Amino acid sequence: MTPRELVVALLAVGSVAFTGLAVVGLVRLPDCYSRAHAASKADTLGALSAFAAVGVAFGLDAAALKVALLALFVLATTPAATHAVVRTAYLSGVPLRTGDEDESGGEADSVGGREHG
Repeated sequence: MTPRELVVALLAVGSVAFTGLAVVGLVRLPDCYSRAHAASKADTLGALSAFAAVGVAFGLDAAALKVALLALFVLATTPAATHAVVRTAYLSGVPLRTGDEDESGGEADSVGGREHG
């Protein structure tokens, strides 16, 4: 395995790891806002790692330039799209989980997680 192949493999593994973290965030976090945060950050890093892996694999040529432009597009559009989704959820009245509720719907302490009488 050449050093270039090793770097490509590490970047690809990083891409899969970040994308996996995005999936875990989507499944585990409690509300729309937290899920959007996890998905946008981790998914963007996963996409950028994948683009970097492709850029390193192709070397300096026209394909690498196209991949760099794609990376810039992802960097510019993902935060804007996430902001639009979260703003729409907020304006539509989607509740924000504040930590004052437990999973059964009752109120709980923010520290202890116990229900109030």
